[in-house]
Amino acid sequence: MKKVLTIAGSDSSGGAGIQADLKTMLANGVYGMSALTALTAQNTTGVRSVMEVTPAFLADELDAIFTDIRPDAVKIGMVSSGELIEVIVQKLKEYQASHIVVDPVMVATSGARLISEEAIAVLKQQLLPLAEVITPNIPETEVLAEMSVNDEHDMEKAARLIGDKYGCAVLCKGGHQINEANDLLYQNGRFVWFKGQRIDNPNTHGTGCTLSSAIASHLAKGAGLEQAIKQAKAYLTGALASMLDLGQGSGPLDHGYDLKSCFTDKED
Repeated sequence: MKKVLTIAGSDSSGGAGIQADLKTMLANGVYGMSALTALTAQNTTGVRSVMEVTPAFLADELDAIFTDIRPDAVKIGMVSSGELIEVIVQKLKEYQASHIVVDPVMVATSGARLISEEAIAVLKQQLLPLAEVITPNIPETEVLAEMSVNDEHDMEKAARLIGDKYGCAVLCKGGHQINEANDLLYQNGRFVWFKGQRIDNPNTHGTGCTLSSAIASHLAKGAGLEQAIKQAKAYLTGALASMLDLGQGSGPLDHGYDLKSCFTDKED
């Protein structure tokens, strides 16, 4: 079985962060492992508080994983401090990690900035050049490209700017009133559009975590990047279309919609 590591924060409500990542990895046929960057007290209505791990503890987590069950791919989610990003960069280089997928969680759907300017600078300078692919949404694309993105032409211009500057593939996620959930991949000087089906479901908590983890899972299993993205988008569409409805705010996806066994189908 292929193994995938998520380096991200914990979501106590289970809809995003490492909880969403591990559910996604299981559903996509890989063994998931996690290195926590922070604990959050949150639910579908918002985040109440955040407690970061120390750089020394994060380094210990990564050493424990890489020296025992070496991951075949690594997904990196929200890391809010430059110090923690530097630890991640050091360990990824030390262990020569492969298939690195970075979901550069910087801007919330509401538009609120989630990490400091200092941390964004370290992310840009040190982490993005190590990535095989990064998966920014429209607000994050605007931060990385330092330009406004208002249409698909802007998406192409921004993706090229980011990819050429940091030497990685860029999956610029649509939506945010730009298009009908169509995503753009810029890789090695060429563009590939992935047409998506917009699901009329207000419960979208953890969609970015889910997509990036699914991509990492399929890269670990040997898929090329374009095929990994196709598989990940199909999984995400199914998890949204299942129309799970939990909580009083923007609820989680149904990560297990495709899991069928004697343990899931039977009622006790």
